[in-house]
Amino acid sequence: MKEIILINISGHDKPGLTSSLGSVLAAHDIRILDIGQAVVHEALALGMLIEVPHGTGFTAIKKDLIVRAHELDIQIRFSKISTEQFHHWAAAQAKERYIITILGREITAEQLSRVSTIISENNLNIDRIERLSGRLSLATSSATNACIEFRVSGQPHSTDEMRAALLALTHELSIDIAFQRESIYRRNRRLFAFDMDSTLIQAEVIDELAKLKGAGDQVAKITEAAMRGELDFKQSFTKRVALLKGLHEERVKDVLNTIPLATGAERLISTLKSLGYKTAILSGGFSFFGKYLQSRLGIDYVHANELEIMNGEVTGEVGAEIVDGARKAELLREIAQRENISLDQVVAVGDGANDLPMLNIAGMGIAFHAKPLVRKSANHAVSFLGLDSILYLIGVRDRDLAAIES
Repeated sequence: MKEIILINISGHDKPGLTSSLGSVLAAHDIRILDIGQAVVHEALALGMLIEVPHGTGFTAIKKDLIVRAHELDIQIRFSKISTEQFHHWAAAQAKERYIITILGREITAEQLSRVSTIISENNLNIDRIERLSGRLSLATSSATNACIEFRVSGQPHSTDEMRAALLALTHELSIDIAFQRESIYRRNRRLFAFDMDSTLIQAEVIDELAKLKGAGDQVAKITEAAMRGELDFKQSFTKRVALLKGLHEERVKDVLNTIPLATGAERLISTLKSLGYKTAILSGGFSFFGKYLQSRLGIDYVHANELEIMNGEVTGEVGAEIVDGARKAELLREIAQRENISLDQVVAVGDGANDLPMLNIAGMGIAFHAKPLVRKSANHAVSFLGLDSILYLIGVRDRDLAAIES
């Protein structure tokens, strides 16, 4: 009868450990059923599930491994696995799998404890924990990103309730937590679509134009109500544009140099371009600013509203078709179809209620520094870090970026 043995190895990591132990197993014609390794601060934890062939006693193999472990100055333990235990483990491979990502300026024991408690309460098992952010120094700057990723398996009692519990924790601990189902698309996204105002840039262009016209307070109130979902976007947009009537064209161009990009925007877009992603701006704002960003950042697609200017002044009129929430979703579908990209491979990022339609049809919809309604309605939210932290959510590690940016 074949024997199944679990081997656990621990100790100080050094080159050649796996090779040396593997040569012992190879000499006995061992089949490896499973293997996993982790290294934390040069401390190794290596596990192997092996099958001992018929007619081969494990005693001799065990003796050889103990001798080799002594030579390598590592600890080794053996556990016999019954056939029933093996079949139970094999059947568990079909369980649902999820990725839970914690993003913040630092990762604390309280965050780890609270998140892992929610995981446990939902009857999920933590299969792996990995740090995606770079190694920290003891003199870490407050601007540093910190990110760890849990790989978990099982079936939550309710994914909606678990997501709500994690969302509540983000407010309490001032961190971002993403909860997503593991799938082939997670590391195979191909298109990123962004809202522009208060997402790619740090202000609403129409608000800044209104300030130049002397109608800042009036327009800002309408904008806020629209972003909260209290007003129909088309009606609110028409009212706001009307208040810009008479603004000189030269003043319009001034905002190109006064509104900064969102923190991390340039790094995110340049990384996506270097990795071959398509990018799009789908905005309820103005195309003149969108085209400026397209030229500056290398965005592939831009769809926004035209600011009508005649005789050197803003007319206060809007075009026949306004890019509202429904139109954003429609445009996203069109771009994905044109590029032959599944919507499951799309990431959409926005902050307002008019972004929800595109966030909801994308494989990953992210509310970025968003209003409460949007943050609650979207599948994912980033509220405490910059746009470049979204790279963690598609599995990109800081060490991956180092090679690109060097």
